Amino acid sequence: MAHAADTLLKDGSDSFHATLAAQLEASLGKTLPQLEIRFQDLAIAADMAVATKDGHELPTLLNDVTKGVMGLFSAKRSIRKDILHPMTGVFKPRTTTLVLGQPGSGKSSLMKLLSGRFPMEKNISIGGHVTYNGAALEVVGNTLPQFASYVSQRDFNYASLTVKETLAFGHACSGGAAVPPRLLDSLTHGSPDENAQAKAVIQSLYHVYPDIITRQMGLKICEDTIVGNGMLRGVSGGERKRVTVGEMEFGMKMVSFMDEISTGLDSAATFDIVKAQKGMAASLKKTIVIALLQPSPEVYNLFDDVLLLNEGHVMYHGPRATCLAYFESLGFKCPLHRDVADFLLDLGTPEQDQYLVAHSIDAHTPRTPAEYASVFKESAIFAAMLSHLAAPTDPVLVDAATSHLATLPAYRVPFGASTKALVQRQVMVFLRNREFVVSRIIMVLVMAFLYSTSFYQVNADQIIMVLGVIFMTVLFLALGQLPMIPAIVEAREIFYKQKRANFFRTSSFILAQCTTQVPFAFLETILFGSVMYWVTGFTSSVGAFLTYLLLLYVTNLAFTTWFFFLASISPNLNVAQPVSMVSVLFYILFSGFVMSSADMPDYLVWIYWIDPLAWCIRALAINQYSASEFQTILLNGYPATDLAIRRSTGYCEQMDIHSEAATFREAFQFSAMLRQSDEIPEADKLAFAEECLELLDMKHLGDKIIRGASVEQMKRLTIGVELAAAPSVLFLDEPTSGLDARSAKIIMTGIRKIASTGRTVVCTIHQPSAEVFEMFDSLLLLKRGGETVFFGDLGAKASHLIEYFQAIPDTPALSDEANPATWMLEVIGAGVESKNAHPKDYVQIFNASEERRNLTASLAIHANVHPSLPELTFANKRAASSSTQFKMVTQRFFRVYWRTPSYCNTRIFISIFLAVLFGLVFRVVDFTTFSGATGGVGMIFLTSIFVGLISFNSVIPLAGEERASFYRERAAQTYNSLWYFVGATLVEIPYSIVSTFVFTAIYYPFVGLNESVGACVYYGFNLTLMVLMNVYMGQMMAYAMPSIEVATLAGILLNSIFFLFMGVTPIASEIPSGYRWLYTIVPPKYSVAILTSQTLAKCTGDKTQLGCQTLKNVPPSLLQQMNATSITVKEFIEFTYEMYYDDALMDILVVVGCIFFFRLLALLALRYINHTKR
Repeated sequence: MAHAADTLLKDGSDSFHATLAAQLEASLGKTLPQLEIRFQDLAIAADMAVATKDGHELPTLLNDVTKGVMGLFSAKRSIRKDILHPMTGVFKPRTTTLVLGQPGSGKSSLMKLLSGRFPMEKNISIGGHVTYNGAALEVVGNTLPQFASYVSQRDFNYASLTVKETLAFGHACSGGAAVPPRLLDSLTHGSPDENAQAKAVIQSLYHVYPDIITRQMGLKICEDTIVGNGMLRGVSGGERKRVTVGEMEFGMKMVSFMDEISTGLDSAATFDIVKAQKGMAASLKKTIVIALLQPSPEVYNLFDDVLLLNEGHVMYHGPRATCLAYFESLGFKCPLHRDVADFLLDLGTPEQDQYLVAHSIDAHTPRTPAEYASVFKESAIFAAMLSHLAAPTDPVLVDAATSHLATLPAYRVPFGASTKALVQRQVMVFLRNREFVVSRIIMVLVMAFLYSTSFYQVNADQIIMVLGVIFMTVLFLALGQLPMIPAIVEAREIFYKQKRANFFRTSSFILAQCTTQVPFAFLETILFGSVMYWVTGFTSSVGAFLTYLLLLYVTNLAFTTWFFFLASISPNLNVAQPVSMVSVLFYILFSGFVMSSADMPDYLVWIYWIDPLAWCIRALAINQYSASEFQTILLNGYPATDLAIRRSTGYCEQMDIHSEAATFREAFQFSAMLRQSDEIPEADKLAFAEECLELLDMKHLGDKIIRGASVEQMKRLTIGVELAAAPSVLFLDEPTSGLDARSAKIIMTGIRKIASTGRTVVCTIHQPSAEVFEMFDSLLLLKRGGETVFFGDLGAKASHLIEYFQAIPDTPALSDEANPATWMLEVIGAGVESKNAHPKDYVQIFNASEERRNLTASLAIHANVHPSLPELTFANKRAASSSTQFKMVTQRFFRVYWRTPSYCNTRIFISIFLAVLFGLVFRVVDFTTFSGATGGVGMIFLTSIFVGLISFNSVIPLAGEERASFYRERAAQTYNSLWYFVGATLVEIPYSIVSTFVFTAIYYPFVGLNESVGACVYYGFNLTLMVLMNVYMGQMMAYAMPSIEVATLAGILLNSIFFLFMGVTPIASEIPSGYRWLYTIVPPKYSVAILTSQTLAKCTGDKTQLGCQTLKNVPPSLLQQMNATSITVKEFIEFTYEMYYDDALMDILVVVGCIFFFRLLALLALRYINHTKR
């Protein structure tokens, strides 16, 4: 790109600009867009605070405090200060205007206002009217920075970026190397050559724009040097100023406002820059306005017009050539050896007396800036300007306003592109600050070591210590973001400059600034959090550890954004730093660590709920103490293992889920055989199942099929299945749900009998009748949120419960006819609408009650190990042996299939129907003709596919229904998933053999395939393999997918792909090469290939075989394609469908391999997938 820039500038900048303008105008068919700025009676005023006679406005410590106190009792005195007095003027295209004035004369305010950069404050008022090619400032305000650039007096750049990187960013935010489409679209009005040349040169310019600017600004020698600042050595002051100028040159702006750009530049560099600007004004029709402090005569003479300001007054605005003559007419003459700019700046000051011409002194000679302005308004130069302003805007300029300015977007680049450029820049700026990055990492590691060793292996029972670890960890990471504030405050002026130039949207900058901190915050969290977590001895759980890191990371980011916000709104660093520390104090004070939320005043507790520190501490504490090691469940005084709980308890779900093809007795026996210890004789297990039937009054239902049983019978079955496992503890979830009063009483009577056998029964119940309620011995009453309201003995007819609640003051009394269960719920305020107008805090009352003390004492006793109660240990995960599991599960599968005739018989009847249907259709087909052979392939394809597909779709509902009971039984460790898998595998084999051989026995001879019996059996064998493959694939789908509907949908998708790439339609020889891999891996393709090749492509020497017959009515194109005069049926099948008789053995092995593959997937699904969402 550097070579391309040198080529464009080989004849100098002026020549390049002239050539560029000529080529663009030739292609545009008109002059380049131009911009004329007119302003009439433009004025700026501000309300300024004034000092009192005591000088309270001086910025001393005492005066600042005094001013604040006095401001509470008296209004602040202020005066209206005119920054710019009403002024009228025009900046014309193709001209360069020099703005001269003493400091404070209003130069910067004028240029900022006209360029759209003036910061509006509530104490600022602006008057007058400004137009751009006739369009008002209010109309073009949002897009003004896109065609008017402004270079500020001061240099605000990132010190750590190089000159090249700074200019490249400016280029990227001005559109980058991509030429705006609207510009390319407009280059169509010249000849084809002119259009091509214009597009080529503009594309070259945009592509090497940064290199062009680098050379024009004389920055080539230092382009790889960092910009630097007062604390970081970089380029020189003059070079830094040229970087500032160059940054605003991108985007083909029509107007350039440059404010005191000669600061730090030598006269030669200033001359070159101004000369280049003058060349662009002449060639590219730009409007150039430059303010300079001390321009040399050579620089002064480059300008076309001069605007002289003093104290906000216009002392002169007109052609440079007439400037000296004008002031000489007023009596002031510039000496020969005095620079003209210095002479002009002295006017309106006491220094002007040295320029007075003696014979010109009179009463009308201006002395003050206001008098100069008054005299100028009476001059012929001003009259000519007013005449120009009174005339209509040039139609060429109006056209530019409507066709060019109106179509400009507010931003040259979209949101995503500008955000990407900002992120890249912010990453570079961050990483260039190596001292800060390295120091911060070292600090994190050192403090992680100190903090973690100070809390080394903290005792989890000391909650205050654990909370202290959490608090200190979160606080350190939060405070770690404070050092970013100075960098953010320092970068604000750069943001203001570039935002006002519409380089990017504010949202892009904020997003980029925050995104830049994400990786470092992540690294910081990983380093500090990992050391703290493991060294301090938090719970040894990967899940808890990752949650801990995630919470720290999110909180870290929250404080990063908070401090970014504070740095953004604070007027300076002296305010930002203390305010940020005060905010941290608030976060600490209301975090819940120093003071609990319960102790906070009601009018301040809301701060606790919006404090991110408090949320993080709570979440980390919950994360720590939610670990299983802190959740103690004891069995016989020993810590309960998961296996012990599963083996010694029974759980009756609210939903009654069973294998409905079994009888009630078989369900009881199945549970007893598999869930009671293998050491118990089989006869005893079966006898116990009979006892359970009798206990639940279900003896008469023993041989009845479960399918179709009533709700009440299903409830008793659910209880009985768990009871048959002989558990020590039985948990029941809503056993009376959905039952009438009579059925509920029957169920609860059975449960009462179970408890009477010495077992512990824990039952949840929502709507007990008084009679049912009185059957319980004890009650655990919970309110919403899982808090305990009462736990203890009920007493006879709930007397103890009633006495407990009625002893609490203001508790409504229990009426004689009321149900105690309903009354207690109303008392504690349960239900949709509380019946108790003033509910008490019954949780706190219970915690302070004698019942709670008795409960605590009882827990303390039972928590101790008793010699008479051994620890419950089990050598095996499941009670029954593997052989018993295999026997019982497989036996049940065969019973299910035998007792589900709708599944088995349907498959057989459909197989018979398909065999007859295809026999009737194809019985007269001559397979030795081209159409007959093609039809024969289609026949085999359709029969095999639909026989397999019917099996696939039929097995999914059955497997899905049985899956629900499998999940329940697997959770209870009834049997190993392997034996369920084996049973499901074996049960399908006989039914698949029967259905396929019934089909083959009818279909094979019916369609005229009069081969031997062995060939028919071979056909049936391969069809059986295909059916088994489809059945097992259907089972796999049922086990893996969340519902029958999704499994069916996934099957349709998979089979649709299979159909498409089986080599029949499209035929194998015509499948696109990009899809050949699908053709190779489609499993049913191999089954169809076996069946087709065995039937139509068999030619083993016996010329009477179908495959050896000459194919008749062959299309000539096919013969030509095969380069033959005649072909056999075998050759046609192999060439067209690529189904080879000799590949039969390999195809069979592939089919068997696919069967094993689908069974493996089914086993994995059974083992690792559970779609239960209850």
